[in-house]
Amino acid sequence: MDPEQFNRISRALADPRRVEILERIASGKETACSALARQAEVSQPTISHHLKELSNAGLIRSRREAKFSFFRLDRKVWGEYLAEMRRRIPLRPKA
Repeated sequence: MDPEQFNRISRALADPRRVEILERIASGKETACSALARQAEVSQPTISHHLKELSNAGLIRSRREAKFSFFRLDRKVWGEYLAEMRRRIPLRPKA
């Protein structure tokens, strides 16, 4: 993972609301934007802003069906981010 994408993801996850949204998306195969807005109890423009940030970071992918949008976690990118976090901040210090 390149440093720029790592930083984009870290910035996107710095917002607790975006972490909540990402958790909801990751809990299933795919989640509709309207369901995310209802669950998060925020306006459609606000949820769209958060989804755009998560998408720009590369964490989620979208699919359109007619006028509806569906989102899913990009598990490959998420795995790469976690691996990079483990590399940068190991569980145990080096002896």
